Amino acid sequence: MKMKIAGVIILLIIAALLFLGSRTPSLSVNHGKMDTRLFLGDGANQPLIVAFGGGSGGNDWERNYLKGKRDSLVSQGFAVLAIGYFNTENSPGSLDRISLNAIADTIMSIAGRTAQLDTGRIILMGASKGGELVLNLASRYPRFKGVIALSTSNVSFPAHTVSANTSSWMYNDKEVNYVPAQFKTIWPALKGDLHGAFSMMLEDTEAVSQAEIEVEKINGPILIISADQDEQWPATKMSEQLVERLGRKNFGHPFEHIIVKGGHIEPLNHFDKVYAFLDKIK
Repeated sequence: MKMKIAGVIILLIIAALLFLGSRTPSLSVNHGKMDTRLFLGDGANQPLIVAFGGGSGGNDWERNYLKGKRDSLVSQGFAVLAIGYFNTENSPGSLDRISLNAIADTIMSIAGRTAQLDTGRIILMGASKGGELVLNLASRYPRFKGVIALSTSNVSFPAHTVSANTSSWMYNDKEVNYVPAQFKTIWPALKGDLHGAFSMMLEDTEAVSQAEIEVEKINGPILIISADQDEQWPATKMSEQLVERLGRKNFGHPFEHIIVKGGHIEPLNHFDKVYAFLDKIK
């Protein structure tokens, strides 16, 4: 009896997901909006690091658990602009078709009206989905002069919605190409095996080819850090694909992929690598 009940529940869940997957969710009333907080030092001509969190949302880089890293960057002469692009008071509730145009415009607006900043030295930094975001941004806007991507992907993935049938990102009012979540990924996702679900998605080689981020268009050096036991998605494998593409496309700036031991958030424990990278481009 218990097995029959469990089977019915699973079928109902699958039916609900299929129904929801046929519907396109409406854009948030806060589409194109975000929350920002700028941390400035005392000097003039400060390079600006624009920092983004990952798939849990909120404005990670204004939170206390990153205060030490944020303060260290400011003490080294960098300003830090923390951006919450979803799941904050004024931004969309879900990571769904986030406007790259709006983020770029917001960054440049803040930089342009802040006299202490050097608008010619803006570096983007993001972890996890934030890494996917900064690679997408920098590949479309040459005004950004460097990228730090931690536990990142080499492709764009679907929105974090129940239907998962839209892109995470939007550019010039069009969805950015993404690798879809096939039906077979439902079961590992329900079990909490996100790594397995993402790995299945990456088996769709045609979709991967169309959704690859054009990182060779980035106008500055790139630092990528991944962890070899990432439980969220195959970050090291995807980062290796990024590096392979940069080499194949004869990328004209320095780039480096550092692999550390540990799980998804482990790259945040290796900020000495970030400081060394920034020292070279400061």
